[in-house]
Amino acid sequence: MARKEDPEWEIGFFESVLKRDPRYIDVIAILGGLYTKTGRIADGLRMDRRMVKLCPEDATAHYNLACSLALTDRRADAIRTLRHAIELGYDDYDWMENDPDLSCLQDYPEFRDMITFLKSK
Repeated sequence: MARKEDPEWEIGFFESVLKRDPRYIDVIAILGGLYTKTGRIADGLRMDRRMVKLCPEDATAHYNLACSLALTDRRADAIRTLRHAIELGYDDYDWMENDPDLSCLQDYPEFRDMITFLKSK
């Protein structure tokens, strides 16, 4: 019998792990995703900020932070953070172009320019 997903149980579990080890990077990343998936966007943003603070050179951490910023309608901050993620090496333009978290940025020329830049590499 397949186990049914229970995001609230998973959140509780990973929160308890994080209480024991507040710098557990994998758990911070998992919680960020779970929070966002369950509509707890502010909590997801908090985890993404924490991740960037712990891993300032991690392109994916910056990308995830840009997604959370976009979801909180902080578009200028999202664009700036996305640009920084690309500077750090993020290059998955196909996902970036189709990521629903970034849909509010689709009409921004800066966003389109980033996609064009990545496709030309």
